[in-house]
Amino acid sequence: MPGLLLGDVFPNFEADTTIGKIKFHEFLGDSWGILFSHPRDYTPVCTTELGRAARLSPEFTKRNVKMIALSIDSVEDHLGWSKDIIAYNNEAPSCTMPFPIIADDKRELAVMLGMLDPDERDKDGMPLTARCVFIIGPDKKLKLSILYPATTGRNFDELLRVIDSLQLTAQKRVATPVDWKLGDRVMVLPNISETEAAALFPSGVSTKELPSGKKYMRYTPQP
Repeated sequence: MPGLLLGDVFPNFEADTTIGKIKFHEFLGDSWGILFSHPRDYTPVCTTELGRAARLSPEFTKRNVKMIALSIDSVEDHLGWSKDIIAYNNEAPSCTMPFPIIADDKRELAVMLGMLDPDERDKDGMPLTARCVFIIGPDKKLKLSILYPATTGRNFDELLRVIDSLQLTAQKRVATPVDWKLGDRVMVLPNISETEAAALFPSGVSTKELPSGKKYMRYTPQP
């Protein structure tokens, strides 16, 4: 399903993973989810990425987010490479990866989800998976998607930041401005009247005066 759009129900695929066969919706349960693909096991940038994801996994767990990775490698390769990731993190060999990795060796999911990178190919000329990120809500709908080329590693701290924003704005009628972090002030939605804003945000609403005279830059402490 190339062209998966925000708000679409995410496909409930079955897949082989490092924890056995899963059905994606059952794996997520009532949690939020992050599905992120990487080009290849046993490669440098991917090792740094999954190492960072593993280190941050307690932060994602605190936010009720389940993580799952994907590439076109086999389960056997994933399990072997996981030992390198654990060593990269300077953790004991007895440690295990805190999230599963999907084996998409037939590229079926990569094609369905539009994950393939047309410019990066394996030794046989087959396209590799790009660095794709999907964030899925507890309603199984797509809330955010990001697609990076194979040459650019991702920022998993940024994914935590957007999770905080998505979870806050799913519950409260606010938006988060540029570079917002948890605890910063937020913005009142333009479709909320001043009277309604006063009732919704008892901590107060401040308005930035602008040359246009339009009062759309309204801030309130994070509810």
